[in-house]
Amino acid sequence: MSEHRRKPPPQQGGGRAAARRSQSGRRAAPRGASHAPSASFASEGEERPYGGRAEARRAAKGGRRRAADHGAGHGAGAGGGRRGGGGGAEGGRGRGRGREPEKKRFIDYPRAGKYGWRRFVPSWKQVTGTCLGFFGLLLATAGIGLYMVQIPDPQKTAEVQKNVYYWSDNTQMVIAGGGDKNRQIIDYEEIPKSMQNAVVAAENATFWDDNGVDPMGIARAVFNMAMGGSTQSGSTITQQYVKNTYLSQEQTLKRKFTELLISVKVGGVKEKEEILAGYLNTAYYGRGAYGIEAAARAYYNKPALELSTTESAFLAATLNGPNLYDPAGGQGPGASAKENTERATNRWKFALRRMVEIGKLDQSERQEILAKGFPEPDKPKPATNKAGQIGYLTDLADNYIIANTTISRTKLDQGGYKIHTTFDKKKMAALTKAVEKVEDANIDPKKRPETDKYVQFGGASVEPKTGKIKAIYGGSDATVHFTNNADYTGVQVGSTFKPFVLSAAMEYGIRDPDLPPEQNEQQRTIVSPKSIYDGDNKLKVKNYDGTIWHNEKGEEWHQRNDGDRSEGDIDLRTAMQFSTNTPYIQLAMDVGLDKVRQTAEAAGIKKDNLPGWRSPSFALGTSAPSAIRLAGAYATYAASGKQADPYSVESIESRDGEVWNHDSVAKVKQGIPADVADNVTDVLRTVVQEGTGTTAKPVDAQWPAAGKTGTTDGNRSAWFAGYTRQLSTAIGMFRVDDQAKNQKFLEMYGTGGQESIHGASFPAEIWTEYMLSAMKGKSPQQFPEPSELGTIVGEPTPTPTPTPTETEQEESPDPTPTTEAPPETPDPDPTTTCRPLDWECRQNENGGNENGGNENGGPGDPGGGQPTTESPPEEGETEGNDNGGSWFGNN
Repeated sequence: MSEHRRKPPPQQGGGRAAARRSQSGRRAAPRGASHAPSASFASEGEERPYGGRAEARRAAKGGRRRAADHGAGHGAGAGGGRRGGGGGAEGGRGRGRGREPEKKRFIDYPRAGKYGWRRFVPSWKQVTGTCLGFFGLLLATAGIGLYMVQIPDPQKTAEVQKNVYYWSDNTQMVIAGGGDKNRQIIDYEEIPKSMQNAVVAAENATFWDDNGVDPMGIARAVFNMAMGGSTQSGSTITQQYVKNTYLSQEQTLKRKFTELLISVKVGGVKEKEEILAGYLNTAYYGRGAYGIEAAARAYYNKPALELSTTESAFLAATLNGPNLYDPAGGQGPGASAKENTERATNRWKFALRRMVEIGKLDQSERQEILAKGFPEPDKPKPATNKAGQIGYLTDLADNYIIANTTISRTKLDQGGYKIHTTFDKKKMAALTKAVEKVEDANIDPKKRPETDKYVQFGGASVEPKTGKIKAIYGGSDATVHFTNNADYTGVQVGSTFKPFVLSAAMEYGIRDPDLPPEQNEQQRTIVSPKSIYDGDNKLKVKNYDGTIWHNEKGEEWHQRNDGDRSEGDIDLRTAMQFSTNTPYIQLAMDVGLDKVRQTAEAAGIKKDNLPGWRSPSFALGTSAPSAIRLAGAYATYAASGKQADPYSVESIESRDGEVWNHDSVAKVKQGIPADVADNVTDVLRTVVQEGTGTTAKPVDAQWPAAGKTGTTDGNRSAWFAGYTRQLSTAIGMFRVDDQAKNQKFLEMYGTGGQESIHGASFPAEIWTEYMLSAMKGKSPQQFPEPSELGTIVGEPTPTPTPTPTETEQEESPDPTPTTEAPPETPDPDPTTTCRPLDWECRQNENGGNENGGNENGGPGDPGGGQPTTESPPEEGETEGNDNGGSWFGNN
């Protein structure tokens, strides 16, 4: 066939439409086509592949590579006819297989086959699966958490309580000690049913049936908060108990989740009664009260067990927010008394209504309660603390407990004890009032700063025959003045010590100077109060055998009387009446200073309070027992010689019941023979009736009284100690700067506007003022008639009867190494109690003469006491150390 008759070949590939038809399943080429190319060329002559995607990618990477089967496509097309068409179809199928299908994903999101925003809308299957997966995960987590979590030990702060102290009439005195929270834990049985029902009704009506948590309550709380309603916790009583007892109060998701887990576990292992009691004992009710017992005291001044239904409903209301529900008002805006009262009233009504709804209160009873009105609580009282005398009282009780029971300081500090004391509320108030009255009327530091500044008073009142401490005066304020002056052992007692010398002479007798020492113990002469002794001034002190006494330096001792008075021969009764020193210092030498010390101990003075006993000055009161111990020793004479150690605690209770009672350790013994004690009392009555103690005569006029004044060297302390048959009291006065690092006793010349201070002045005034009040209402009791006792020693010579000075002035001994003592002159050094030639005092001026043997000299300080002596102590004794310096130690 000729060249011009030949038809032009069709475009290879059939164009783009042919390629698309091939991929869509259409015929690749019309019937009769000569060939079916696998590619076509653009009009510009550029080759364009139309194979599969993989081929296109290979072409792009290979720099416009030709497909490997491109020539085969042309060859197949050259076959012509149907075969060519078939070849074209196969080429089309080849191109279709070139598109790789998308792999199926595990999570089809964004969704395949969807376009635009529809790709991000999850299907119902996805939503359902997600929810089921979330709850499954939540359950698994909770299960693992419950398995792993353990109920922790209760927080120490949840167990720490206050100690409650009671007066002798069992009324509450103070809540103190222990932790910083006012809490007293009580048993479930001590919580009234009305309180239990009110709290359950108002806080968690499903408490008795739930498992520790309330899912519906939590959901309801979340819904209310989401809708803008009031904030609710959704917590059950169990959750509140867990939070208070085991967890902190922090508001975090971790703490809340832990609370839920522990609550479920606690609800499964603990009894509901234990949980409810735990919650009511740890919850905060306002007014500083933690626990229902403290709340009942704070709002209604009664124990929890005595709460009425209406009072219980109100206290249940306070748990909703004490600051906003105390009718007395709270802190911050919206917490005024008016607003709080309105809120509290509404919540009180709500609690009563809920009690009816859960079947714990009759509707008729509710109506009666509502008709009576809101149970207005008491006005808030100042926070209980240790101000005034309270701190001294609680410290005395605590110290006595630690020294005399098995309760340690650590246990006591943990709290939870009910401590019943011997302190009489009325007598405490009377003693405080008496001191303040005399002090306010006479002591003026602003007017007389040089003489009236730093004046201190201390006192104690003890019941004879029992030893009960009924009242004390420890100082101006326990929060300001920290030393308890009633228990302080650093103040010399002066001539109030003389009764022990007379008592020793009437019990043991004096030694015979003509007998050898080994026979004197068997052949002593009992001394009568009518015995005669030399009352001259500057008396040369002798040993019992008549030889001159010398100190370790070989120096003599010349004792002076107050005012350098010489009384001549004087009987012991008169010498006591007017507090003449010389007869009693020589009497002590004749009896033996060891016997005087023994008698003082038998009366109740602690051995540690009696150092320096080998010196003659010991007989005239250089020792420094506390006011409590001195009052206790005088009480022995008031009780005809029956001695009982002073004590301040009757009994102690814990949650488990009584743990200690004084009756189990009480010891009353015959410390002094009855006839001796009654004779000493008879002599001391003379002091009150006609001697230096006549300031106390108003008491003796109504209740027979006996007593003794005491003033020490340098006018640095003054005392009056006396007693009726029912009560013994000692009052001391001194000057010392209790804030100074080195405390020194100061002179009291000019104090209170008086020339000098003596036991007959301010101390006796306080004693009288107090005793007139403390003894009010008591029937007078006569002292036993004394029997004739002892032998009259010495022969009286005609001497003028001594007359009392305007104020009694007996002084501590004044040793002088010369035969003539210089006239009394004020000590130029106001910081020492020693006279220029008082050798024993000079040797020990850093001892008990100043502040109990150490710088602080406070009660209970080891080392507090009196000075050491010039002679070595006896075997087994310790001198110069008031071990403990306090009445309560080592009883």
